[in-house]
Amino acid sequence: MAHIKPDYATSNMRLVGHDDQGGRSDAVQINLHRGHAYVGHIFSKGFSIVDVRDPANPKTVNYVPAPPNTWTLHLQACDDLLLVIHNKDMFAQPELADEKNYYKGSVDGHAEPEKTTRDWSAGMAVYDISNPAEPKQIGFMPVEGTGLHRIWYVGGRFAYASALLDGFTDYIMIVIDMANPAKPILTGKYWLPGMNKAAGEVPDWPTPNGRFGLHHPIIHDDIAYCSWRDACLAVVDVKDKSNPKLITHKVWAPPFGGGTHNALPLPDRNLLIVVDETVLDNQEDGFKPIWVFDNQVRSNPISVSTFPPPSDKDYLGVGGHFGPHNVYENRPGCFVSSEFIFATYQNAGLRVYDIRDQFRPKEVGAFVPPRPTTWMDPRPNRPVVLHSADVCVDRNGLCYVTDFNAGLYIVEYKG
Repeated sequence: MAHIKPDYATSNMRLVGHDDQGGRSDAVQINLHRGHAYVGHIFSKGFSIVDVRDPANPKTVNYVPAPPNTWTLHLQACDDLLLVIHNKDMFAQPELADEKNYYKGSVDGHAEPEKTTRDWSAGMAVYDISNPAEPKQIGFMPVEGTGLHRIWYVGGRFAYASALLDGFTDYIMIVIDMANPAKPILTGKYWLPGMNKAAGEVPDWPTPNGRFGLHHPIIHDDIAYCSWRDACLAVVDVKDKSNPKLITHKVWAPPFGGGTHNALPLPDRNLLIVVDETVLDNQEDGFKPIWVFDNQVRSNPISVSTFPPPSDKDYLGVGGHFGPHNVYENRPGCFVSSEFIFATYQNAGLRVYDIRDQFRPKEVGAFVPPRPTTWMDPRPNRPVVLHSADVCVDRNGLCYVTDFNAGLYIVEYKG
């Protein structure tokens, strides 16, 4: 790995390995299972499996193509099951090549049957990964609409996801019964009032200026912490799987930019880490922080601090997206911490934060991969810069970082 030199790394971060994912160097979500990494592609129409048992020499061992015109960019691996979303390939639509059209307006028109031909797969595929390198599809849950965006599944009977279904203005939360993995069942739904257009609900938000749709939920103790993009944070009681109920809805956009992407509960400390995703170049959508919320009162989470943004370089001057995208979500069987947060910061790479003092988060590690050497993004006029997307951290503190173009980096956090 000596030939790969990072643009920037602190003494706490060390490059261990790199893989171009079999020539498909684009990826979004990554999960680890039995010494293998499962990466969902954003442009390469499928997902790949990388053998990472030797982290210094990762090797792509399989690729599962997506159905035509279909995204499979998000996935969840747990209990020898791999859950993979099927969604219309949004970035392949000519009108969505400009990110502003995807992030700053309603997307329901891209699912309406009267407006377009259904030439994609919508729903959730289930694979048996007891043989990690050879996923075997055993089930599928179809939905009517664009499909699913992102799933939360940490084992057991229920999975949770965001889905754009016919009749709704944007993605809503769905509950999926996994009692029989071969036949997942859509069991419950929750949406913010105004989203059910088919039922005559009328939105009371400025639809041309933002995405009022769920990115995904994270669940703890039958409470779903829902990142609702420009509608920010919705906290939902999911004890009754067929009839989820709102606990509270917090909105801070405006004055802040919105784009809420993750809401990660840290239950042992009654904290909630909330990420607002930067979605446009050059911070055109405003400054997006990573927030720390005090979550002692579930019905009233209160922001107490924000993470410091990277300051080792003028990343705004680099171009592309400068701001957070995602935080590692404390996957079972991997690294779990309520004191250290790992975040991808798009053109500023991977950042590690110490939040032992929740009122004064501080950066304690950083790794910025070099500029991509291959370019997978087919959209016109994209700046050729880093776009770190997702991170998963194993028990040994090895960080697996994906990118829209730069392949998979494996980095050791030594702090």
